[in-house]
Amino acid sequence: MQLTSTLTCPKCGGASTETMPTDACQFFYDCRHCGQVLRPLSGHCCVFCSYGDVACPPVQQAPALSN
Repeated sequence: MQLTSTLTCPKCGGASTETMPTDACQFFYDCRHCGQVLRPLSGHCCVFCSYGDVACPPVQQAPALSN
């Protein structure tokens, strides 16, 4: 499991590598570059799943859905 993800702000394009919590989803993130408060997109559980290059640990651990 990967515990770091690089979040990219949709407002300014700034990128920051952050450590993800393993016991909860993170709903808010303050962009270090412009101060924009990021919130998950509709259908996503957290900011890492919406704006990160790696999904959060709970999603990484979830069994893959088969068709």
